Amino acid sequence: PALNGLIFHSDRGWQYQHQAYQAALANRGIDQSMSRLGNSLDDGLMEGFFGILKREMFYGQEHKYKDLNELEQAIQKYIDYYNNVRIKTGRKNMTPIEYRNHVLTTLTA
Repeated sequence: PALNGLIFHSDRGWQYQHQAYQAALANRGIDQSMSRLGNSLDDGLMEGFFGILKREMFYGQEHKYKDLNELEQAIQKYIDYYNNVRIKTGRKNMTPIEYRNHVLTTLTA
């Protein structure tokens, strides 16, 4: 299916720069975005998130997932947990969604 408007952001790994990969994205209507050359800070937040995800739900538990479909479902479930349940003391003991809503309310008040 066409995914017009979807943006796929990545680092500058060789696989993301490969012509066949870029064509596959374009054929699906996906716009590609890459980090600036030599600037790993562009991906810092996402790299941090995926590090947490792998530590909390994957490493040491790889054997739990029978196939890629089961792993994909587990990742989707974890992302929902991370955004809506998992609190962080640095965010006033709020979930990311609660903290985002708090900040937006504060900015618009």
